[in-house]
Amino acid sequence: MFGFGNILYVTLLLLNAVAILSEDRFLGRIGWSQSAALGFGDRQDTIKSRILHLIRAIRTVMTFPLIAINTIVIVYNLVLG
Repeated sequence: MFGFGNILYVTLLLLNAVAILSEDRFLGRIGWSQSAALGFGDRQDTIKSRILHLIRAIRTVMTFPLIAINTIVIVYNLVLG
């Protein structure tokens, strides 16, 4: 029922969902857009700012690895069903 493969699929789907979030369209509507850039020395350590930073980091770092992983998963599903 819940195997290691299903956990990997769920993780991949969640990473894909975070990677395609639009800051202007979705996050701006709920008030999670960082409209003002922080200056030098201005640091926000709130949970909200950390989540926004995590979303930006996932979008920046995981773009090309997600393309490769998605391609591998699609080919795997096509070949082995």
